Amino acid sequence: MSRRRTLGTKKKVALLVSAAAVAGGGAFVMASTSNAAQSPQTAAESTVCQGLATALGNNQRFIEGQRSAPDAQSAARIANREAVIAQIKVQQEASGCVVGESAQGSQPAAGQPSQAASPSAPASAPASQAPPAGNAASGQQVCNGSTVTLSGEAGAPAASSNQFPAGTKLKVTNLDNNKSTTVEVTSVSGSCALLNNAAFEQVREPGKFLIRRALIEKVG
Repeated sequence: MSRRRTLGTKKKVALLVSAAAVAGGGAFVMASTSNAAQSPQTAAESTVCQGLATALGNNQRFIEGQRSAPDAQSAARIANREAVIAQIKVQQEASGCVVGESAQGSQPAAGQPSQAASPSAPASAPASQAPPAGNAASGQQVCNGSTVTLSGEAGAPAASSNQFPAGTKLKVTNLDNNKSTTVEVTSVSGSCALLNNAAFEQVREPGKFLIRRALIEKVG
């Protein structure tokens, strides 16, 4: 009887140790996952972070342009864009991105072909020889290869641009979901077409702050 009790006790102890090991392993996995989630992601690691970094970079470039060639309205424009940058940083933190990371996503990286480039465009032609987008006829595709992100500005659907004057109407189509919006350019920015929050919501994919494959057309 004594030996049977001893064996029974050993079995119970073994089961308890096994259960504790499983529980401990699960706790370790959860802790590791939690620590990984706390590590901020870079633009290269997340599409959301890339879109926010691009928006931040576009606004910073716009501010630099205003400071290098100021006019009577530059101070007000700069103050507005600084507020937009502050809001983008809040969004970066909330999305788990590196706060303050800046990128210019409106132009292809050096040496990299654009995903949305026109097949008929000669690959060897220097960018400086391309006709200005502002001179494009109505209904013509413009800014081939440009990605589109948001400015972070509120208000009715609108766009800002560094190539089209205020009053120009642009149709922006997200080729990844075939959603489009037609907006009027109301201000200057650091990219071909920078959509405000309301306009971007009309064409965005859920959870994304960047349109990688965009079709931009001048329609008025």
